[in-house]
Amino acid sequence: MLNIVFYFQVHQPYRLTHFNVLDIGNNAKIFDERLNSNVMRKVSKNCYLPTNQLLLELIQKYEGRFKVAFSITGTAIEQFKLYSPETLDSFKCLIDTGCVELLGETYFHSLSFLFDTNEFLDQVYMHRELMQKEFGYYTTTFRNTELIYQDRLSDIIYEIEGFKTIITEGVDRILQWRSPLYAYKNYAKNLNLLLKYYQLADDIAFRFSNRDWPEYPLTVDKFVNWIDHLTLAEKEGKNLFLNLFMDYETFGEHQWASTGIFDFMRHFPDAVLSKSHLGFANPKDVSRLANYQQESLSFPEPVSWADEQRDLSAWLGNEMQQNASETLYELINRIKEKGDTDLLRMARLLSTSDHFYYMCEKYFQDGDVHKYFSPYDSPDQAYIYYINALTELEERLLR
Repeated sequence: MLNIVFYFQVHQPYRLTHFNVLDIGNNAKIFDERLNSNVMRKVSKNCYLPTNQLLLELIQKYEGRFKVAFSITGTAIEQFKLYSPETLDSFKCLIDTGCVELLGETYFHSLSFLFDTNEFLDQVYMHRELMQKEFGYYTTTFRNTELIYQDRLSDIIYEIEGFKTIITEGVDRILQWRSPLYAYKNYAKNLNLLLKYYQLADDIAFRFSNRDWPEYPLTVDKFVNWIDHLTLAEKEGKNLFLNLFMDYETFGEHQWASTGIFDFMRHFPDAVLSKSHLGFANPKDVSRLANYQQESLSFPEPVSWADEQRDLSAWLGNEMQQNASETLYELINRIKEKGDTDLLRMARLLSTSDHFYYMCEKYFQDGDVHKYFSPYDSPDQAYIYYINALTELEERLLR
C-alpha cells in the first residue's frame, strides 16, 4: 500500500514598513498594517477560502478516505482574526471533519532552534497552546520552520515536548541509496521520521504551470501513473509513504486558478482511490501503518526544504543575514532580562524566518524565488529596514 501524505504550510509574516534611520526614536510603526491586510485578504480570496472549500467537499465526498495535514503559524492565525475571520472559520470546519491533522511548529515561524533552545521551546509551547485554544487539537507531529532538521532537534522535541513524529526534507546526501518512500526513525530510534518526496511535490508546487517543463501539462492521469510506478520497487508488502509537502499558497496564489490547479486537485483523489493499493494518510498514521522495522537515519548537519542546497543558506548564507540574526537573539535575551512583554512580542515578530529570507543574495532560479516573495527592491534594502527596526526596539528598551 502506498499512502499519499499531503502536508500544507499555512503562514503569513508581519511585513515591515520601510523603516528608515530617521524613524528611530520617534515611535514610528515598525510593521506595515496596510500591506499585511492587503496580502492576507488577497491570499484568502485566491487560496485559503476556495481551497478550504474544495478540500471540505473532497473529505465529505470520500467519507474520510481523503486526508490532509496543515501547519498553521501563530502569525497567520493572528492575521486571520484581524483581516479575514471567515478564513479561520473555514479552517475550523475542515478540522472538525476529523480528517485533518494539525502539526506543531514554532508560533512565530522562527529560526530559534538554531540560536536559542529556550526561546525555541517557548515558541513551540505557545504554538501547541494555540492549536488547543483555537481548534481543540493536541499536536503529536512536529515540523520545524522551513523543515529545518538535524539530530539535536529530535532529542529536544521528544524528550521535552513528547512529539511522536517529525517531518523534514528527503535530502539526497542524507538518504544516499535509500528511498524517501519509507517511514524511518530518527537517529535515536524514538521518533518516526517522514521525508518529503521533493521531485513529485515540486512538480505541483513549482512546475505545474511552467510551459517550458518537458512534462507540461501535468494531468491527473500522468501524475497518478508516476505514483503507481513508484510501488513497483516494493516487493515485500511494506507500506510506503509518498510525502507531498508544500506551501498552501500553491493553490490559487503561486499557481493561479487559470492554470487548472484547482481542477487537478478536484480530480486527483478519485484517480488515487480508484486503485486499491493507493490511499491517503496523515503523518500521525505512520505509527499504525509502518509494518516493518524502521531504519534509523542520522542528520548530523541541518537540512531544510529551500533552494537547491537544501541547507541553511537561504536564511544564513551571507553576512547581512548572520549579523541580523545574531543581533536579534542577543536583543531577545536582553528584553527577557528586563521583562518587557510588549517588546518581547515585537522582537519575536522579527524572528520570523521570512525577514532573513528577503536578505538572500542568491542568483539564477533560487534568486528568482527569493525575489518573488520579497516586498523589497533588494536584499540590502531588506537588511537596512530590519536593522533599523532592531535599533528602534533597542532604543525603546533603553528608555
